[in-house]
Amino acid sequence: MRFDNHISPQDLQPAIDRFWAISGQKINDLNQNYDSAQGSPVFTVKGKYTTRGWTEWTQGFQYGSEILQYDASDDVSFLEMGKKNTIDKMAPHVTHFGVHDHGFNNVSTYGNLLRLMNEGRIAENLWERNFYEMALKASGAVQARRWTTLPNGGYVYSFNGPHSLFADTIRSLRALAVSHQLGHSFMHENDAEVSLLTRLIQHAKATADYSVYYGEGRDAYDIRGRTAHESIFNLNDGNFRCPNSQQGFSPFTTWTRGLAWIMVGSAEQLEFLQTIDDSEFESEGGRIAVEGFLVKMARASCDFFIKHSAADGIPYWDTGAPNLHKLGTDYLDRPADPFNEFEPVDSSAAAIGAQGLIRLGCYLNDQDSAVGERYMQAGLTVLKTLLEEPYLSTDPSHQGLILHSVYHRPNGWDHIPDGQSVPCGESSMWGDYHARELALLVDRIANDKTYLKFFL
Repeated sequence: MRFDNHISPQDLQPAIDRFWAISGQKINDLNQNYDSAQGSPVFTVKGKYTTRGWTEWTQGFQYGSEILQYDASDDVSFLEMGKKNTIDKMAPHVTHFGVHDHGFNNVSTYGNLLRLMNEGRIAENLWERNFYEMALKASGAVQARRWTTLPNGGYVYSFNGPHSLFADTIRSLRALAVSHQLGHSFMHENDAEVSLLTRLIQHAKATADYSVYYGEGRDAYDIRGRTAHESIFNLNDGNFRCPNSQQGFSPFTTWTRGLAWIMVGSAEQLEFLQTIDDSEFESEGGRIAVEGFLVKMARASCDFFIKHSAADGIPYWDTGAPNLHKLGTDYLDRPADPFNEFEPVDSSAAAIGAQGLIRLGCYLNDQDSAVGERYMQAGLTVLKTLLEEPYLSTDPSHQGLILHSVYHRPNGWDHIPDGQSVPCGESSMWGDYHARELALLVDRIANDKTYLKFFL
């Protein structure tokens, strides 16, 4: 990636304003024309949202987008839309024991509504507050129950089963964090009380230890910042067995959306942990140790993203994809080409990863302003690219907001348009949501408003 130190959040304000105007049109189109009976919208095919999922993991992004649109625009119609859809349709996600996606679905909906009330952006209403808080308390406990114990900790296991740790899940730690802040805990057999904060920290540590590489000789492919989508464990003794990948090219290459989840998940947990008293870290080795492994993970993954993305900040879908060499040895030295013949880009990884870069930059700014600014500029570079064509979807007949997202390249689920040889031109619900979250974060920074955070 190429970037300088001359982009300010204020420089992007006109493009962000245009983005929100387009976003509102897309949300209204989806709300009015999508048939929810077919399931949650996942990605577009020929510009229309359709469903194709392993689980209903994108519904919270759909309704969360409505709430973010209100946040950015003050248009009450989007608030009412988001409230109604959350109340009518999100309850099954609160008690869904079969997934690792509670931070995606429930913090994006109930969590955003509670945040707006805490910020004074929507009227205080005790019944509503209690409703949102109860949903978030339950969601955190349900997520924490999905637990595999390791000799020195454990992790929230993926929908593949107890042997499986996903890179994605570090962002579902949001659910545990908010539930803990609300004074909740997970009650186990015989009324044993389990700390949600402890499980949050232990899952983050497992991710740092097994999902991220640091160039320290772990294996023959140990490159600093590289990540594995899935880590496999022997449930008989808790030993790590091997890396794996569900949606990337291989266990020994980096699927860039998994990388991006780790970037933003580790950075926002560093922000959250600033609200926790030092005494609560004692059982996990103390604050310095916990923040130390999170900073190491965040910086390694963000540095890898910067090094392995194209000049404009857009990554290809996997940094080891087999046909990247056909793009030429200099393919990272020029802007990404979403219409190339060999490998797709993934704009959703860019939208997710950029937020991680900016949050890490803000976190590190007080410690080392030059280091913090480097990550900030990288994140703003990505956002600047996403706010313009060919990534911003300006065609009102296309229901997606951010183009050139990829869902599952190995399974061949992504639409390939006529005349193209790789997927391009389509959007995803997670890519659109995270572009909105990213734009709102920078919008608030630009206007010196309350810093956007998921926690209380």
